[in-house]
Amino acid sequence: MIRRLDERLWFPDPRGARRDGLVAIGGDFSVERLLLGYRSGIFPWTASPITWWSPDPRAVFEYERFHVSRSLERSLRRGGFEVTFDRDFPAVIQACSAVPRADQATWITPEFIAAYTALHRAGHAHSVEVWQVGELVGGVYGVTVGGLFAGESMFHRVSDASKVALVHLMRRLQAAGFALFDTQMVTPVTRSLGAVEISREEYLGRLAKAVELPVRFA
Repeated sequence: MIRRLDERLWFPDPRGARRDGLVAIGGDFSVERLLLGYRSGIFPWTASPITWWSPDPRAVFEYERFHVSRSLERSLRRGGFEVTFDRDFPAVIQACSAVPRADQATWITPEFIAAYTALHRAGHAHSVEVWQVGELVGGVYGVTVGGLFAGESMFHRVSDASKVALVHLMRRLQAAGFALFDTQMVTPVTRSLGAVEISREEYLGRLAKAVELPVRFA
């Protein structure tokens, strides 16, 4: 049964999600509710109404299975890219919101932009920026809770720029001790880089341990 949220700060057990992963409807985009959602294995996907999801299976990146192709290696060495972290979160999420989606509008609405920018100011949303000749040409952003990094969206304006951002993000997370890199669902791009699917039950077990780790993105 899909639960309707009110002003109380809670979520139902994601194991009771509908077959397509929908857990609940309603609530708000407060920093506190978003963080509780991610700690619970649940993320928002639409704003009108607000819907909360926990798909099964769940897609993740594993450090040992992350794949960098020869062409991407060349881009990393010769692409003339400068990579930064948290230099311009608003520009990255705005650029992600402009990425065209086949037969549908972007899910990154102004409500999402405002909510995740507030998460960024609170220290729980982070961006990777890829620059070329001083121009922002790619990037990725996501949410951190303890040792969880939940990837949200990425964009590119030149070839391989978003993949370059992911490579540098993966290296940062591994060096910092993050235990779980969530990508929600597999896409052709993330699959080419080694994203895999695990069951919701396995994800929730790993999540419970990851969010308790005392690690920091920066």
